[in-house]
Amino acid sequence: MKYTEYDQYDGLALAKFIQTKQVTSTELLQLAWQRTQQVNPKLNAVVITMYEQALQSSKQKHSGLFSGIPFLLKDLHQEYQGVPTSFGSNSLKKLNYVSTQHSEIVRRWENAGAIPFGLTNSPEFGIKGITEPEAWGACHNPWHLKHNSGGSSGGSASAVAAGIVPIAGASDGGGSIRIPASYCGLFGIKPSRGRTPWGPKMSEAMHGAASQHVLTKSVRDSAAMLDMTQGAEQNSLFKIEQPQGKYLELIQQAPRPLKIAFSIDSPIGTLVSQDAKAAILNTIKLLESLGHHVEETAPKIDGMQLAKDFIITWFSQCAFTVQQFKREFGAKDKDFELDTLAIAAFGAKATALDYIQNLNNWGNYVQSMNHFFEDYDLYLTPATASVAPKNGEIKTPAWQKPILKSLLKLDQAHLLAKGKLVEHLIKNNLQWVPFTQLANITGLPAMSVPLYWNKNNLPLGSQFIAPFGREDLLLQLAAQLEQAQPWMPKYQNIVV
Repeated sequence: MKYTEYDQYDGLALAKFIQTKQVTSTELLQLAWQRTQQVNPKLNAVVITMYEQALQSSKQKHSGLFSGIPFLLKDLHQEYQGVPTSFGSNSLKKLNYVSTQHSEIVRRWENAGAIPFGLTNSPEFGIKGITEPEAWGACHNPWHLKHNSGGSSGGSASAVAAGIVPIAGASDGGGSIRIPASYCGLFGIKPSRGRTPWGPKMSEAMHGAASQHVLTKSVRDSAAMLDMTQGAEQNSLFKIEQPQGKYLELIQQAPRPLKIAFSIDSPIGTLVSQDAKAAILNTIKLLESLGHHVEETAPKIDGMQLAKDFIITWFSQCAFTVQQFKREFGAKDKDFELDTLAIAAFGAKATALDYIQNLNNWGNYVQSMNHFFEDYDLYLTPATASVAPKNGEIKTPAWQKPILKSLLKLDQAHLLAKGKLVEHLIKNNLQWVPFTQLANITGLPAMSVPLYWNKNNLPLGSQFIAPFGREDLLLQLAAQLEQAQPWMPKYQNIVV
């Protein structure tokens, strides 16, 4: 099989070729490795490799729906025993820290037949919607190399879109599957809270706001992999209700005519680009042509307050992580990025009362969404407020850095987040990606579907949010949209 053929198929198709002995898993791995060497110097998507381990694994017999296909892990909470991991941070990279055990999600991916051969670029601790860690450098978007691939699963998105692998590991705590899916023209679904595992080191991440899954070119790859990985584990806080059938089988059926609400307005009052508006209007036309009813309305939720509650959790979790790494690995302030230290400083000053109030507010948002879904089947918004930003476009201005350093030295950086500056901080952090946090805080499943490319051939996804546990509804609709407006041919226009 030549690379030009390898690039034309999704993961299930490649696994079928292996099962029918048209190609071996070793040959596929070699093609994936050749593609990595060809394009990764331009993309900087794969930052840690484990080719020799993968080569040995490819020679063994595998089972599962994805038996023998090459795969990439995200360098964040997707640890592979005996392989270095950095979490996008110099604090681990400098130590050459090696994972002592498999993450449960990695074990399930291997049980599905996937053969990991590397880890992909991620921002430090996954705290940004772009992938530009100081530890590894910026990850470039294969549609336009001057642009970023998004975050925090940016390396995985870049690798899949560029044809290194058909499917790669990802995770989503504030949009980190859907944002890079939008920027890189991929399909990405964030499962419901508890649908996929976080063990063995954690029972859940960010109080259930974060989920693990994959980024793919095809809907069926995502559905099939969710079949192989979904379900509770021994340390799960609760057992989510099982789906009514296999997702891969359910997507063979078109959904009934759906009542879909939509909004294009930013919930935090920031600008939404013409591309994002055009993407949703085009999606609405497609939905209506398929028999769905679409009307403009939004949940009765204070978007700025929700953003504040998200930021409190996000920043506090960052503060905990920095302290954990200092305690466990002896990391010093110089081992972390300035932005990470500033975020951690803000988070460390949140009081217990603030944090508990914040979590109580989460329940109010869940209630609001439950009421909303009594009248609507799905909620549609842009996945991102614009196409991918250019590398370096989202960064702390040079003039602010000495101020931050001084405030950090005096333990006063948190003062920047007081009073009216809170809203400025939120808008500055979330203006590019104001739509995704709602699904994380409420634990709802949500997906980004690639249905739009602008005149510069940059993609922008349409986000759909569904009621809790209804990944089946999202996947059914996505498969219908994919059939009506196929996006796989678009990948032939990748620039690398």
